[in-house]
Amino acid sequence: MPLSKTEWLALEKKANELRELTLETTHWAGSGHIGGGMSVLDILTVLYHKYMKLDKNDPDWEDRDRCILSKGHAAIAYAPVLCDFGFNDVEMLKTFNLSGSKMGMHLDSTKIRGVDASTGSLGHGLPIAVGTALAARVLGKDYWTYCILGDGECDEGSNWEAAMAAANFKVTNLISFVDRNRCMIDGRTEDVMKLEPFADKWTAFGFIVKEVDGQNIKELCEAIDFAHENKTDKPVMIICNTKKGAGIDFIEDDYLWHYGAFDDEKYEKAKESLKKYYAGRVARAEKEGE
Repeated sequence: MPLSKTEWLALEKKANELRELTLETTHWAGSGHIGGGMSVLDILTVLYHKYMKLDKNDPDWEDRDRCILSKGHAAIAYAPVLCDFGFNDVEMLKTFNLSGSKMGMHLDSTKIRGVDASTGSLGHGLPIAVGTALAARVLGKDYWTYCILGDGECDEGSNWEAAMAAANFKVTNLISFVDRNRCMIDGRTEDVMKLEPFADKWTAFGFIVKEVDGQNIKELCEAIDFAHENKTDKPVMIICNTKKGAGIDFIEDDYLWHYGAFDDEKYEKAKESLKKYYAGRVARAEKEGE
């Protein structure tokens, strides 16, 4: 179903609220993986507020859709998503990654409601997601599994083993994304370990590949709709071209902000940048929405 302008604007509003809450969480924590958190937020927004079948009162509902955040260090954004959704108390964010808190730098599925897999050791998410999707087939369930990878973690061989398995076993109830912000902890991905031709690699491993602007709600929704309607026996990989630190102009596309901290001055500057960014996104939705 085409995305209406009203729905698009509502998703933009939610994405902005989550960016603001992610910034605030980073400020409370003293530091965090803010760059990759901001780049992945639009994917998380559309999944949790448009597509995923969930029960806010029962995070462990056996028929729910699953989300595996393979790039688990982006918990600085994932935790706000899960709290805002209602799975956890928003007050918990004030202790994110502080001593004694349940909210660690990588979210623990035994401590945080709504986390389908504890991730953080890069390269583990896609293998888990393939297994989760296969479990649905064995159990006769119709839930979807969504997996979000970082592009830096695609250096890990375990992802490619999982990709072979997904294609071999025709795991079409799995929809995968790569947050392709082209930055990782040590530099730009193409300088550290060249990934291109990236889409061709996934195609060669047996996936149908869609490339989208990962900061465009409409393009994300169209790609997910395509994956849901896929009638082939091939799984779908959505490569989301994004910017590290999306929305905060002075950290955008800078690998040095893989992990960072905001003093009060930078925090206020970041808030102003997010306001301008949101205004631009609303203007695009108003112009292009139907």
